[in-house]
Amino acid sequence: MSDAVAADPTQPSMVFHPRPQAGPAAPWAFPAPERSTLPNGLTVLRCHRPGQQVVAVDIDVVAPLAAEPEGLDGVATIMARALSEGTDKHTAEEFTAELERCGATLDAHADHPSVRLSLEVPASRLTKALGLVADALRAPAFPDNEVERLVGNRLDEIPHELANPSRRAAMALSKELFPAGSRMSRPRQGTEETVARIDAASVRAFYEAHVRPATTTAVVVGDFTGIDLDAALADSLGAWTGSPAEPFPLPPVTADDTGRVVIVDRPGAVQTQLLIGRTGADRHDAVWPAQTVGTYCLGGTLTSRLDRVLREEKGYTYGVRAFGQVLLSTPEGTGAAMLAISGSVDTASTGPALQDLWTVLRTLAAEGLTDEERDSAVQNLVGVAPLKYETAAAVAGTLADQVEQHLPDDFQARLYERLAATGTVEATAAVVNAFPPDRLVTVLVGDAAQIEEPVRALGIGDVTVITG
Repeated sequence: MSDAVAADPTQPSMVFHPRPQAGPAAPWAFPAPERSTLPNGLTVLRCHRPGQQVVAVDIDVVAPLAAEPEGLDGVATIMARALSEGTDKHTAEEFTAELERCGATLDAHADHPSVRLSLEVPASRLTKALGLVADALRAPAFPDNEVERLVGNRLDEIPHELANPSRRAAMALSKELFPAGSRMSRPRQGTEETVARIDAASVRAFYEAHVRPATTTAVVVGDFTGIDLDAALADSLGAWTGSPAEPFPLPPVTADDTGRVVIVDRPGAVQTQLLIGRTGADRHDAVWPAQTVGTYCLGGTLTSRLDRVLREEKGYTYGVRAFGQVLLSTPEGTGAAMLAISGSVDTASTGPALQDLWTVLRTLAAEGLTDEERDSAVQNLVGVAPLKYETAAAVAGTLADQVEQHLPDDFQARLYERLAATGTVEATAAVVNAFPPDRLVTVLVGDAAQIEEPVRALGIGDVTVITG
């Protein structure tokens, strides 16, 4: 008798269809915007993205931190936050309610190059939301009580930032790298002393000196089907008037990357926060694509060199990252980027972890990257791009970054081409030049009593201990 079970003719049989096969990859390129200028001098970049029913609007206003009056660091931040605290048409509460009725979110912040406003709103409510944002830029109220509240909120934030090891390390590194007179050497959002001096009059004075349509760019990305975007822009941002003054001149960025160590003492800390860095080239520099690939190989992912040694082999940390971040980019190429390695280790492992980190850097300089490392980095950096830019907000943010950094509108699209064309030798040279072992400023936030002597013994630079 056969062991096979006969099929039951009364039951329906299962039909197996061929497994679906992946089709050819669709070509992808970073979206190309359309550029225009409104009669009031405001620049518009628009990018129609079919299917993106949540429209993103990023507005870049050239009001740099370097333009803040002496002793009023943080006034740009307070001004940015106060833009949505009432206009000539709405109180702060009414303005917030109107945004909510649009289903919109509006954020604003100040950074070294400019003040940025970011709006997200359903396409069907875009015209109304643009009108609200235009009112905020055209005629902000800056009421005394709201500015006082924002100043109080900012003063409440500062102690928390000082207590955060990563934020404290970033402050210390900026203070070490840049001259005392440079705005970049001081906290971006001000100190307790400077913020406490800010009032409604100083906020309005900064607004009147620097916020105008002629030095503003609006990036609008989303599905514009059925929307008369020209009319919406003309009736909102186009109705804003102001003087055609020239942007604030920015001095060249200078820095001192002499190799040294600064320990910010935190008695009893069980971990040490590491931030190791120096300044690098302006984003206009031709080295940027190769530097991006090389830095990714060094510390851009869980399989990078730093993680393989410090996390996988030694177990010092949950992760260490290397990165390049634009600080300021100028048309003349006189800006700078921050090149840094960041992570945390347990206190007892601080010395050994730094020793192994320096060994990784020296080995990289002596032996270079492998083709496998380069190939993996390029695949990850270029291959992820279509997913990274699925939302309108991601596209708008990158286009606004390009505006802020004085880059051509096709920069991002060309960047991916350059990343793909970067060779192993080129990436090696760029990352070795970016992270020379003898030209790095090391900031450690941790227990100085436990880590000072082991760090001194490494010989990676003079060691200074500071409190706070």
